[in-house]
Amino acid sequence: METKKAYKSFRYKTDLVWKSPHRGAMGAAGKPDIAVGSPPEFRGFADNWSPEDLFVGALNTCLMLTFFALAQSQGVAPVAYQSSAEGLLENVEGKYCITEVTVTPTVVLKSEADLTIARQLMQEKVEPNCFITNSISAKVKLAPEFRVEGAA
Repeated sequence: METKKAYKSFRYKTDLVWKSPHRGAMGAAGKPDIAVGSPPEFRGFADNWSPEDLFVGALNTCLMLTFFALAQSQGVAPVAYQSSAEGLLENVEGKYCITEVTVTPTVVLKSEADLTIARQLMQEKVEPNCFITNSISAKVKLAPEFRVEGAA
């Protein structure tokens, strides 16, 4: 009989304090507060971190961290990684939701061999192993670019 692997569960807590209309301060134990609130499109301020920004940023960050964890497990150490992400907020049947997020990482690697492994990980493993992509209904488009360090 096959034994099931036991997985741990984790909880994450944030605190939010209202400061003024369309603005608050969000924090968590041991971390600096950040200004959060509505974006300008919803009568907020451009310097707020909006839920929309945080959603797209969380996905972008999770995909990067998942890639690095998988790359490390394969002995691949990227030289550089930079990524942009853009979410599309649409009104669907009278409700706003992020319907699509396009993430465009650029990964620099040490060798052609590393590039082959990194490309395979990004195409086959990163998205299905990212807990944020597993937690949302928006379509995720991962469009990576790779290059070997020093190559034109």
